[in-house]
Amino acid sequence: MHSIKIYVTFLLCFFSLVLHAQRKNPLFTEDYIQQKQWVDSVYNTMNLKEKIGQLFMVDVFSSDPKEKTDKIKRLIADYHIGGLIFSKGGPQRQAKLTNQYQELTKIPLLVAMDAEWGLAMRLDSTHAFPWNMTLGAIQDNKLIEKTGQQIAEHCKRLGVHINFAPVVDINTNPENPIIGNRSFGETKMNVTQKSLAFMKGMQKEGVLASAKHFPGHGDTDSDSHKTLPTINFDAARIDSIELYPYRRLIQHGLSSVMVAHLNVPSLEPRSNYPSSISEHIVSDLLKDSLGFEGLIFTDALNMKGASDFKEPGDIDLAAFNAGNDILLISENVPLAIQKMVSAYYAGFITEQRLAHSVKKILFAKYKVGLNRYKPIDTHYLYQELNTVHNKVLQEELFENAITVMKNDRAILPVKNLDLKKIAYVALGDDTGEEFVAEMNKYAKVDVIKGTLLSDILIQLRAYNYVIVGYHKSNASPWKDYKFKDKELVWLYEIARLNTTVLTMFSRPYAMLDLQTTTNFEGIVMAYQNSEVSQQKAAQIIFGGIEAKGKLPVGLGKNFPVGTGIDTKALDRLSYGVPERVGVNSYKLNKIDSIVNNALVEKMTPGLQLVIARKGKVIYNKNFGYHTYDKKKKVQSSDIYDLASLTKILATLPLTMELKDQGVISLDTRIGEMLPSFKGSNKEHITLRSMLSHYAKLRAWIPFYLQTLDSVTSKPSPTYYRNKYSDQFKIKVAHKLYLRSDMKDSLMLQIRDSELRSRLQYKYSDLPYYMIKDFIENHYENTMDALTLQHFYKPLGASNTGYLPLNKFDKNRIIPTEDDQSFRQQIIQGYVHDQGAAMFGGIGGHAGLFANANDVAKIMQMYLNGGTYGGKRYIGKETLDQFNTCYYCEDDVRRGIGFDKPQLGDVGPTCGCISMTSFGHSGFTGTFTWADPEQEIVYVFLSNRTFPDATNRKLISNDIRSEIQRLIYDAIIY
Repeated sequence: MHSIKIYVTFLLCFFSLVLHAQRKNPLFTEDYIQQKQWVDSVYNTMNLKEKIGQLFMVDVFSSDPKEKTDKIKRLIADYHIGGLIFSKGGPQRQAKLTNQYQELTKIPLLVAMDAEWGLAMRLDSTHAFPWNMTLGAIQDNKLIEKTGQQIAEHCKRLGVHINFAPVVDINTNPENPIIGNRSFGETKMNVTQKSLAFMKGMQKEGVLASAKHFPGHGDTDSDSHKTLPTINFDAARIDSIELYPYRRLIQHGLSSVMVAHLNVPSLEPRSNYPSSISEHIVSDLLKDSLGFEGLIFTDALNMKGASDFKEPGDIDLAAFNAGNDILLISENVPLAIQKMVSAYYAGFITEQRLAHSVKKILFAKYKVGLNRYKPIDTHYLYQELNTVHNKVLQEELFENAITVMKNDRAILPVKNLDLKKIAYVALGDDTGEEFVAEMNKYAKVDVIKGTLLSDILIQLRAYNYVIVGYHKSNASPWKDYKFKDKELVWLYEIARLNTTVLTMFSRPYAMLDLQTTTNFEGIVMAYQNSEVSQQKAAQIIFGGIEAKGKLPVGLGKNFPVGTGIDTKALDRLSYGVPERVGVNSYKLNKIDSIVNNALVEKMTPGLQLVIARKGKVIYNKNFGYHTYDKKKKVQSSDIYDLASLTKILATLPLTMELKDQGVISLDTRIGEMLPSFKGSNKEHITLRSMLSHYAKLRAWIPFYLQTLDSVTSKPSPTYYRNKYSDQFKIKVAHKLYLRSDMKDSLMLQIRDSELRSRLQYKYSDLPYYMIKDFIENHYENTMDALTLQHFYKPLGASNTGYLPLNKFDKNRIIPTEDDQSFRQQIIQGYVHDQGAAMFGGIGGHAGLFANANDVAKIMQMYLNGGTYGGKRYIGKETLDQFNTCYYCEDDVRRGIGFDKPQLGDVGPTCGCISMTSFGHSGFTGTFTWADPEQEIVYVFLSNRTFPDATNRKLISNDIRSEIQRLIYDAIIY
């Protein structure tokens, strides 16, 4: 009985140990058993040449002609190679070749690529993620894991099973010609953390990672592609620094390691003996000391670091004997296999040694699913390798990487735009166009050019803030990055004379060329010259987003590794992918088809469209042309006549400002604002009622009709001249001047106009004539100057203002009408509204010109509760009061100046938005709307009135509301 109890206890303990082992050791899992069965069954069917063939991975260029790619078929059929490494070419071609090659083989091929920063490292038409040095500046390693994951998704989609990444070399030598930007940085901890995250991301998606270049290629000044670099450190240093990342990655399940061609005297006693064929390094160090049991690859055996040491075939045999499993890019596969077969029969290669590597390769093939191989589906391949999720991550990566290295007197982000005159100077040999375009979304930034430094310095005297962009090629991480001597001289002189921000779109080590940085108030490291890095650097400089990055390498005594000054965003608009703020790109892009149809149907010649959510512009497009002759395409910098948007973008902010100051209230009466209106029928009308369009005022007064000749219906000589004089000062259009005394006459007509008989909602322009008169009298200045000083300049709305011909090139101003009923000419740069024209182009209800981006800034300021760019313009309480419908019970939907959503079925919006939303429309075909609940700003600018204002197709087809509906349909969360 006692013995039975002992036996039962033993069984319980045994099963407990088994269960524990199953949790801890994959050898006890059901999947491992199935894997081993598959590996053994396949191995047992293979002859000697098939086994040896599995050791070889050959290179393929899908860009090569057919006669070259067909040679691979012979290697598969006759020599039973085990794998392919694809290099330069395109994804469709590679997919088709992969399918062809896989059809020829008995055992599916293990397919590899160098995709360190994505498939774009080798292939066209694919997504390029940032280089490792850029990723090294990021503090959130979850983003690095996402990067590895998305690269793995692309690899899997293209039938690639192993990515020779991450590079775990610690780049402690700034002169390293081959690693450099491919390294995560110069500290072992940062490189290890980034490598580990990258590896986890890839292997989570079922793609094998490969740490390289063992035992460490980071501290060398030569390139193993061209020679055999020497690593002159003792074993203790290598163990402490270079091997550190490998230990950590191996502990966390690293799939493979690539061994470099290096001369490491402290680890290999033979002189100039490549590490890739050293048993001391491959077997004793990597396998035994570090305990690595995964696949071991040689680096490419056709590289000079290996190929100069031994003859083809001999180098392969030496590499295998050293302990490598896969021989990468042999110079002569048939010869190498022949020599290995001979070595096998001569007893130099044992069956046990061969089975060790071949079974590891078969295990890897099972692990990536080649036991149930399926051909690559080539449908939608391009689209699935270039998804919006990649763009989202790309933006996040650069936003988190870009590093502010220096920020004297908190010069970044740029504040007080009204006090800044900003210039941009380009250095380097690559384009900075995207950087300039993005900066100009925030403020007017002038590009300064010249072939002589003296010319540049003379031009810069007119500016008090200079941004220098150093732009170097983004084509590859190996491109030249150093400053030319001439550029350094220019840079020092510019910085000596001006407040200067240097923005580096290059390898960080370029900073080491600078002897001094004393005169630079700001330095921004953007790492690369990609479009996204240029955009995000501009957004950081102007406070659209914050800076978070830290230098992954040291750049002299003033900028040690880890340098990085966090900056705050200034609640200015930023720009990015819709998914960043919960909007579906695909659904949002349906807007394009509606707009394009509107152009085809000639509802308008062209338009600008901007949509923002949560402070981020997610749709910013231009369509069509200035006119139907299709000579000039609409550009983002072009400006439109905003028509009645003037009410909420010019008059209303000045009115709310006066309310904040206590000068007026909503109950202030016209008679109090304008003494000349005392005793009139309008004396007791309040600001609240007239701006709600609930004051019995007439809709408008066609002043211009009384100034036309009764016979010709053209401007009468009694009122107009074609030249300026003291008696005819008011410029109505090109070579058309109105009598100087007409403004007083027109205001008298407004004062004496009859009121409507019944109190009901009636939209009217007349309140804005009166308010404009009051504002200008109060400040003793014009609306043009007041709006510019109080709002547009500090907001950075540099494309906004009255009288645009005084500020902008005529070619940027969209024509509004071929006006044959009044001014007898094409109206371009002059206000379309006849009444505003007769007040010299400056009206309270019309006269403002802008582009869509600037309109979005003002609307975003409203959504922000009256602040923008770190400055308060209007009190939130005042904004809320003006955005209130006070007469809704009387079927008046309007707020104070702001239009509001319809109360019934008919109105200005799609009927699908919140009642807290507000905006306005304009006669020329303009519209803007803001929704506080969904944090959406929508701007639509067109010239539907050209060439004829009677064209109402845009209105009758409800295009602006239909677009608004699509915006809300696209919201994900």
